[in-house]
Amino acid sequence: MSLDTFPSDWSTALVLVAHPDDPEYGMSAGIARWTSEGKRVVYGLATSGEVGIEGMPAEVAGPAREAEQIASAAVVGVTEVEFWGFPDSQVRNSPELRAKITEVIERVSPDIVLCTYGGAEFAPGFPNQSDHIEFAAALLDAYDEMTSPPSQLYWNGPGGTHAVDVDGFVEAAVESLACHSKYLEVLDPTTPVIEQARNQVATFTKPIDGFDAAHATSFTLMRPKS
Repeated sequence: MSLDTFPSDWSTALVLVAHPDDPEYGMSAGIARWTSEGKRVVYGLATSGEVGIEGMPAEVAGPAREAEQIASAAVVGVTEVEFWGFPDSQVRNSPELRAKITEVIERVSPDIVLCTYGGAEFAPGFPNQSDHIEFAAALLDAYDEMTSPPSQLYWNGPGGTHAVDVDGFVEAAVESLACHSKYLEVLDPTTPVIEQARNQVATFTKPIDGFDAAHATSFTLMRPKS
């Protein structure tokens, strides 16, 4: 199955995710390419990931993870990053979350919206996190309720419909993910942060069958439906 080339006829993309580091698992190489071409990319995060570092109090981890996300975004050319303050690990497809998503979309006025994968499993036996599933569902519902939504909405994950050639931007993605050092050091204390980052980015930027690129990242068009 061949994948379409991700469109280039846009100027502003809004990346909406649940946690710090979510953009770095799959999207950051593409984002680095787009910002190098002069495109504007804005990040909106539902939570600060404050319960995501084992052994670190939420009041310490939240600001630390926000700082890591801001630094990580800057590596790939993103300077507009906002955190909405919803509770980490308790994200729900609620009226409050949908209203916030709508407010941000209307304020930023992007041409396209991107989010992390919202399916139940990345692969058989590899379940998705509840926060990701609930957030993606809220985003799709909010999009469907808008009178004049952005022209397209994609999520990043398995089963892609479009791909981006990210050859030349893999190292930027590695550096970007490595900025989440406090999180990664606890996640895997035995593997150096840069090695963890390189391994993860390699997974999301390997060649894709049906798409002619040495390194590629895939996205699935969720709205509008064909």
